[in-house]
Amino acid sequence: MSVVAGHTPGTATPASVSTGLTPLFVRLKLSLLKNGLRQSSGRKAAFITSAVLVLLFSALLLVGLLALRGTDYASTVTLLLALVVAVAWTFMPLFFPSGDETMDPSRLVMLPLRPRPLVRALLAASLVGIGPLFTVCLAVGSVIAVAHGFAAALTAVVAAVLLVLTCVALARTVATANVRLLTSRRGRDLAVLSGLIIAVGIQFVNFGWQRLAATGGMSVLDPVADVVQWVPPASAVGAVHSMSEGAYGRGAVQLLLALVVLAALLWSWERGLVKLMTAPDGSTLQASSGASRKESKAGLLARLLPDGRSAATAQRVLRYIWRDPKTKGAWITSLAIGLIVPVFNVIQGTGSVYWACFAAGMLGMQTFNQFGTDTSAFWMVATTISTVRDAYEELRSRLLAMLAITVPYTFLVTGVTTAVVGDWAALPEVLGLAFALLGALLAAGLVASVLYPYSIPQEGAYKNVAPGQGSLAWMSLMVGLVASTVVCGPLIALTVWVHVAGLATWFLLPLGIAYGVLVTWLGLKLSAPRLAARLPEILAAVSKG
Repeated sequence: MSVVAGHTPGTATPASVSTGLTPLFVRLKLSLLKNGLRQSSGRKAAFITSAVLVLLFSALLLVGLLALRGTDYASTVTLLLALVVAVAWTFMPLFFPSGDETMDPSRLVMLPLRPRPLVRALLAASLVGIGPLFTVCLAVGSVIAVAHGFAAALTAVVAAVLLVLTCVALARTVATANVRLLTSRRGRDLAVLSGLIIAVGIQFVNFGWQRLAATGGMSVLDPVADVVQWVPPASAVGAVHSMSEGAYGRGAVQLLLALVVLAALLWSWERGLVKLMTAPDGSTLQASSGASRKESKAGLLARLLPDGRSAATAQRVLRYIWRDPKTKGAWITSLAIGLIVPVFNVIQGTGSVYWACFAAGMLGMQTFNQFGTDTSAFWMVATTISTVRDAYEELRSRLLAMLAITVPYTFLVTGVTTAVVGDWAALPEVLGLAFALLGALLAAGLVASVLYPYSIPQEGAYKNVAPGQGSLAWMSLMVGLVASTVVCGPLIALTVWVHVAGLATWFLLPLGIAYGVLVTWLGLKLSAPRLAARLPEILAAVSKG
């Protein structure tokens, strides 16, 4: 009996292990999907619903792409779609690091696996799922839409495979290169901020679509498509189009370019796996120097704030805003949307300078559910509140931290919106209305936080209310919005009357500021006694997450 060197009879050789690794990982991926559906009926319903929707959308996309065949703008649409789906695959692991368990290769570092067979196995396993199926439908529809002739048909087969494999390799390479980041707190920050990126992207797509409709057709995108046809993996689709036009040399170069990029991605992915499996994790290196830097930052922040309870509370709130992923995501989303919506509306000519008040409204909403981010740690705050005065100082200090962000931001957005519109005469009254609205929302948020507190769960990037507390969240939101609307009503009516009467509007700025300060002070006065009296109920409500 012949024995392979280094192996005893009955054991698997490296060649046999490498050969059987790919089907093993495919079966592992199928097992993960099947076992994930067994965890809960809610997860099973969500997966089935998303699968049905993706299949339906994929079918409609395939039919739409086939309908483009023979049209003048088929190549432009397919090239841009190929680039967009590649970009989506590139950033998907950064925004949704926990969406696929097999995306984390650090779980395999203790196994005796060689990088090259592991790349093949993970690549095959990555082709199992809803996302790859959608990409296959897009790739097949795109190449069929632009393929005319025998040479183009042969090229289309290779191009579709290259497009799908490049998209998957992009996601895998990015995930492997950033696996330390994606499993850290900063990675969870990216997951939470994905909603912001999507929201901002939708605004840009909407703006671009309106500009495209105004210019009168898809022809304005032809110069972009001329560039995109040389950008892999869209160059694979460009190769099919070139073959259809008889430009065989150009098509061969485009196809070769896509092939070279795929090979480079696979090589980079393999190098990343080698580094991940052999290099130590440096997340804990130089911990002492990192701690000293954090202490210096904390000392600088403490020096900028007043002494006493106000400094401690304001510093705690600002740290929550900066460090807690969900709190940071909510604030950054409000800051971005509060600027984008007014500016884009006035640029498109569909809004007025009063859109600047939208920014104050977005930030004022952050005062709702003041204690939800504390969760069970609120008991430490509760131990420091024994009188109504303590409750008043706690709420006032929280507002001071928020005002440090909201007031300069309101000035900024109002100034930018006014500059875009060019109506500087309206700046005083708009600022006055914005500060009045901000004060009303701050006051309503304090009252709603005390009357309808609820917990914000730490797990789940998009789970913002603990189970069984959905009604509390809706009540807090509705009561706060209705109260702020009623409170702002008199100043809005006064502004309308001033315009109808043709009077000067400059006095609305100091009046709006005074009105906002007064309303906020009344909100503090109403909320402080209730906070002191309802501490046990609030602690129980925010500790459920």
